Amino acid sequence: MKSSSIRFIVILATICIVGITITQLYWVRRAFDLKEAEFERTVNTALFNVAHQIYEINNTPSPAMNPVKQVSTNYFVVMVNGEVDSNLLEYLLKSEFEKRSIKYDFEYGVYDCSSEKMKYGNYISLQTAAESIPLQTAKEKPVIKKLPAYNHYAYYFGVQFPNHEGHLINQMGIWSFSSVVLLVVILFFGYTLFVILKQKRLSEIQKDFINNMTHEFKTPISTIAVSTEVLKDPNIVHQPERLLNYTTIIEKENTRLRQQVERVLQMARLDREDVGLKKEMVDIHQIIEEAIRNTSTALHERQGTIECNLKASRHTFEADKLHLTNVLYNLIDNAIKYCKTAPHIIIRTSDSNKNLLLEVEDNGIGISPENQKRVFQKFFRVPTGNVHDVKGFGIGLNYVKSIIEAHKGNIRLESDLGKGCIFKIAIPFQ
Repeated sequence: MKSSSIRFIVILATICIVGITITQLYWVRRAFDLKEAEFERTVNTALFNVAHQIYEINNTPSPAMNPVKQVSTNYFVVMVNGEVDSNLLEYLLKSEFEKRSIKYDFEYGVYDCSSEKMKYGNYISLQTAAESIPLQTAKEKPVIKKLPAYNHYAYYFGVQFPNHEGHLINQMGIWSFSSVVLLVVILFFGYTLFVILKQKRLSEIQKDFINNMTHEFKTPISTIAVSTEVLKDPNIVHQPERLLNYTTIIEKENTRLRQQVERVLQMARLDREDVGLKKEMVDIHQIIEEAIRNTSTALHERQGTIECNLKASRHTFEADKLHLTNVLYNLIDNAIKYCKTAPHIIIRTSDSNKNLLLEVEDNGIGISPENQKRVFQKFFRVPTGNVHDVKGFGIGLNYVKSIIEAHKGNIRLESDLGKGCIFKIAIPFQ
């Protein structure tokens, strides 16, 4: 799929998700506001009826204004024209709330004008059958701290619903369910977007890998083809130096092809997540010597040197000899290829109580900090612009890391641009 098509799909899907989310938030808020308005209207009606019943019992005239005042979303005060009996008030409140199906817990307080404070308060639980406990005798905080004074009325009582918002949310079942479903859709969309972009990136990397591999194979094949054409000349037998030169070229290019094929096969085995370690007792110092011999030709061509500082007292342990040799070969080969001057490589070994420690240091071009975490990724090669003077597939260090981790070890990189690299490997003995 083209990049423009993927970009169009992502943008369109994002717009749809954002639109659905905004619409959902709008209707959830609208439904909550309607529930809130319905609650306030019902409570106002109930308290208005309670106030008029008190007026009739006390034989006091009803005020011209609405005696019920909503101070906050869950706090109401009701003006009365005289003192009110708390037991009577509690009975009237329960009766009116029950009549209008108001099943929220509430607390009320009676304000005494002469003492200018809440005289009596109680917490009423309509959710349980437990008996109410007068707040002025309870050990909790008194009602006056929960029901603030209202200075605009001389005689009044206050009613507060401390948990009504939670109950309103619980009543919005379908909206809560739809919000959860929308959240799942958003998470799924995000994960799908992540997978699509990851697959797109992987597709681009694999395309670059195939192009690079084709070029890597094409060059030695062409060289071998040219050399074989020359060797077909019958007169070549009379020119031994020329014959030796072309047979050496064929041998060298054949070795190069074999190494490239082996790297591709290694990558295929790692893709199957089956490294297939064949462990045996090995000597890391002998493996280092063998890896140096395998890279001696390339090192000699670059007039490079390798310095060995092998101080590990315990250098024999159980591991896969072939894979460890390939690990050393890859690190040394990279040190040779990515050096603008004569390569100088230092290999160190040491040991701790549990681990064999191995270091490979070079004087190459180094790796910038932003690329150091990515060099172990499959197919990744440090960007060099339009210059492609170093050949490779970008699988060497990924192979190295996979083999070390298969041995339960770890590898880390220390590097600065222009100052070379140090690869530090730790492999447990057990």
